[in-house]
This record gives sequence, C-alpha cells and structure tokens, in this order.
Amino acid sequence: MEFNVDKCKNDFSKRFYAITYTIILVPGLIGNVLALWVFYGYMKETKRAVIFMINLAIADLAQVLSLPLRIFYYLSETWHFGKGLCMFFFYLKYVNMYASIYFLVCISVRRFLFLMYPFRFTDCKRIFDVYISVAGWVVVCIGCLPFPLLRLTSNETNISTKCFVDLPVKDVDPKISILIMTMGELLGFVTPLLIILYCSWKTILSLREKNSISHDLGEKRKALKMILTFAVVFLLCFAPYHISFPLDFFVKSHKIQDCYTRKVILILHSVALCLASLNSCVDPVLYYFTTDEFRRRLSRQDLQDSIQLHNTSYVQYSAYGQSVTQLQICIYLIIIKIVRN
Repeated sequence: MEFNVDKCKNDFSKRFYAITYTIILVPGLIGNVLALWVFYGYMKETKRAVIFMINLAIADLAQVLSLPLRIFYYLSETWHFGKGLCMFFFYLKYVNMYASIYFLVCISVRRFLFLMYPFRFTDCKRIFDVYISVAGWVVVCIGCLPFPLLRLTSNETNISTKCFVDLPVKDVDPKISILIMTMGELLGFVTPLLIILYCSWKTILSLREKNSISHDLGEKRKALKMILTFAVVFLLCFAPYHISFPLDFFVKSHKIQDCYTRKVILILHSVALCLASLNSCVDPVLYYFTTDEFRRRLSRQDLQDSIQLHNTSYVQYSAYGQSVTQLQICIYLIIIKIVRN
C-alpha cells in the first residue's frame, strides 16, 4: 500500500522558513559585509586566525545571499528557475553550514595554539592558513555531495516546480543511509564539537597554573572567552539540526509513516534548520565581542574620517539632484575604505 504524503502535509514549515529567513536576511547581509571590510583592514596587523575569520564571513555571506530565492519559493510554493539552480542552492546551503563549522573549529584551534605555544606559532606564515582554508573548502564541498545526490530522482513529472524542503528523497538501502548519516554526524558535528571542547578544557587548565604572569592570564582569559563563546554558539546553532537530521531523513524517505510523529519531527527539524541559518547573523556579533582588533577597527578615527568623507560626497551628489539610498551609501563607504587601504 502506497503511503499518502498529502495526508500528513505540514504547512507550518514553509511559513516558518519564510518568516525566519526574512528576519535573518538584512542583519546577516550587513553584518558579514561589515566583517569582511574590517578583516580586510587589519589583515596586516594580526595573525590571529584572520584568514579563517574571512572564510567564515564568506561562508555566512554566501548563505545569506541565497535566502531571497528561498523566501520567494516558500511564499509562492513554486520554483520557476529550473532544476539545476534549485539543486545548486540546495547544495550550497549544506556547503555553507559545514564550512561555517569547519572555520569555527579552525579559529578556536588557532587561538588555542597561539596562546599555549606562542613562540612556535607567532612566526607562522599566513600562507599556511590559506592552504588550510582551501583544503577545508574542498573537503566540505566533496563531503556535502550526498545531500543533493540523495534528492536527484528519476521521476521528473511531479517535482519540476518543487525545491528545497519539497524535494523527494531517493530510496536507498537502509544500511547505506545509516552509514552516510553516521559519517556525517561524526565528521560534521561530533568531532568538531570535541575539538572545541578540548581547546576550552586545556585553556581552563592553563589558567590554574601558578607560574602564569598577569599578562598571560589576561590573554588566556580572552582566549577562553572566545573559545567558550564559539562553543556555546556551536551547540545552540548546530546541535538541534544534527539531532533532528536523522529523524527528518526517515520522514522524507517514508520510513516513519505515523502522521502525528511526522508532523512533530518536521516542525522540530524546521526550527533546527533555522537555528543553523541563524549562525550567519550571530558570527559577526561574535567577532565584535570576542576580538579586540575588530572592536578597535570599528572605533578608530579613520572610520569617522571615512564617514565624514562619505557625508561630504553625499552632499555633493545631492547638489546635482541625485537620490542616494542608504544601501548605496554603505556600499560607497566600503569601496572608499578598501581603496584607501
């Protein structure tokens, strides 16, 4: 007997996705553009994981830029841009999420190593961070291929206008699907979490050392604050998703057929996926509160000078009768700053 999907249809998820992604879009866009601008400005001033922070901001920004099409789909419930673009954005969601996890771990490890072994890593060349970042993107892109591959079905009649949450799941041997999910959970969540917790634990132990001078203690407290903050955000944003992901897979593959159970799992997974997307807004806030260089960059006199220069330019433009929006102002300011640096 064939399972009736429409009988257990869940309309909550699409409305919730549309509302949440709309809330995330503007602050995520502004925050990550601002973060990239700040990181570009002090790349030459520090070696403390700035390359990893830039890559994290790029991953977050790419996720934010994909939100408008997602919002449009969840409001209209029809995909008008072809299957290829649908699968690309579906794939991009997971690439950006696991790239964010990867670079959060890299930042925590680099801060930990710089603190615990300063003489060994002070002279570490930035090119090594570039190599690590490129390798990370390659591994993440390859590792996320099962997500779109499991959604590529041979039946095109009913899914030509469907995308994202409505994409059907391939019928896969239970043993293979369990193996894929187990590998994904271990490599994509459990291992990164253990690494961040280990860095936190070792930093806490170093604070108890009696031979530490006051300057070292201050640096260690700052490092611990950053690592612990990243750990909390990591748990809040990514733990719910990785808990609900296997259950959602069994629902999408119709292994779970009880309607009430299906609806509960789909609602929980919708909330978990939105929490994972919320990470793109939270990361710029983390930069500000956990990175001294980030705060100094935003409070420097040259930022005020740039704003004054921009205001002068705005007046000149207005004299010619041209209307300049606030978004154009921000973009113009960023371009001026990059050129001046």
